[in-house]
Amino acid sequence: MTPIAVTPIAAAPVATTPIATTPIAAGYTDLSAFGTDPWWLVLIKVLAVFVFLVVTVLAAIYLERKVIAWMQMRVGPNRVGPLGMLQSLADGVKIALKEGLIPAGVDKPIFLLAPVIAVIPAFMAFAVIPFGPEVSIFGHWTPLQLTDLHVGVLYILAVTSIGVYGIVLAGWSSGSTYPLLGGLRSTAQVISYEIAMALSFVGVFLFAGTMSTSGIVAAQSEVWFVFLLAPSFLIYVISMVGETNRAPFDLPEAEGELVGGFHTEYSSLRFAMFMLAEYVNMTTVSALAATLFLGGWQAPLPFSLFDGADSGWWALLWFVIKVWGFMFLFIWLRATLPRLRYDQFMGFGWKVLIPVSLAWVMAVATIRAFSNAGYDGLTIALVTVGVITAAVIVVALRTRIGARSRHGGARHGSARRRPGSAAAPGSPGAALDAAPFNPVAGGFPVPPLPHQRTESHQRSASEEARNA
Repeated sequence: MTPIAVTPIAAAPVATTPIATTPIAAGYTDLSAFGTDPWWLVLIKVLAVFVFLVVTVLAAIYLERKVIAWMQMRVGPNRVGPLGMLQSLADGVKIALKEGLIPAGVDKPIFLLAPVIAVIPAFMAFAVIPFGPEVSIFGHWTPLQLTDLHVGVLYILAVTSIGVYGIVLAGWSSGSTYPLLGGLRSTAQVISYEIAMALSFVGVFLFAGTMSTSGIVAAQSEVWFVFLLAPSFLIYVISMVGETNRAPFDLPEAEGELVGGFHTEYSSLRFAMFMLAEYVNMTTVSALAATLFLGGWQAPLPFSLFDGADSGWWALLWFVIKVWGFMFLFIWLRATLPRLRYDQFMGFGWKVLIPVSLAWVMAVATIRAFSNAGYDGLTIALVTVGVITAAVIVVALRTRIGARSRHGGARHGSARRRPGSAAAPGSPGAALDAAPFNPVAGGFPVPPLPHQRTESHQRSASEEARNA
């Protein structure tokens, strides 16, 4: 049998450019230190993060009450434990021993599941937060971080977004009007300010070249991003207060309007889980702010001038101090500022924060593009100032034109009916004003519109007219 000659096929040429020098991989962080820990060390890290968050919540509740009392010239908790330090623990035991009521008419499975959905993502977000560099734990070198991803910051955004489902499902499953309204308001608030928060991260990604939390901390070894990206930091600080439903943005819990918000029908441990989720989310956004803008676990000046100041377990101290700095900011705002109106709050988010964030992202991207192209700092500064000036002129012109159109409409519509005034005889609104308004006609009391009057109001107006 004649053997068949086989002609070898020439292999395709292989690129000699190393992967590390390609533009895509250039910003990737070396994460080889993660994923190699033994199971017992992973368990220790998980328990350490859980204990850190629970202790932080207990301390935050106590310090919030004491600090606000000090700012308002009051005493605050001082009965349970020395200086009242065990008051938070006593309140936790008390609320756990209360009877857990389930109102009639609720969707029971979702009603019970909503607090769990709200609290679990709050803990999961801390999985990629770096507490410090590599340290030795029982002879095993490991980073003070549970894990990390190339898209670690996006993981935090994705996980914390799941908590919104717990809020809206809690309001919907309660079978009551006010919790439903509170859930919808809270969902709209969180989603709106989450957009501005995500946009504030773009500048950090562009300067750090990575979305990994440990890589972002390493990129701030020379200068913290709070100095390079001050507008991004300011936008993030405002957004994180709105994201956590804290004063002055605690509108889902506006007692004068919605009783208690989305958790009105909850009691005992299920109510405590919502409070736990709120304070854990406060800790998460504070830790994220320290990681993205304040150098994470790196030592501040003047301590950074000393060798070894941010190495080993000392780094954990600096990280905790930075986190508690933002926690104090939450307490300070609650004791200082009044609650905003809902329309003002939403208008500020959509009309101010998001447009400013977009403009700042464009400016940062322009600066980075010119810098990568090799232009000097003066050219970049001139181009950036020119773009910002043009944007300010366009916004000013649009605002001026809008103000003129509004004034013109007010002049031409001066004969338009004002709120609270009576309709002209024979007009379609006259029939509506003639019939008294019944606030419980739909089965639930609702407030009257400006042109509507209840029967008692009409009777009082008729008596005043006769007496006059």
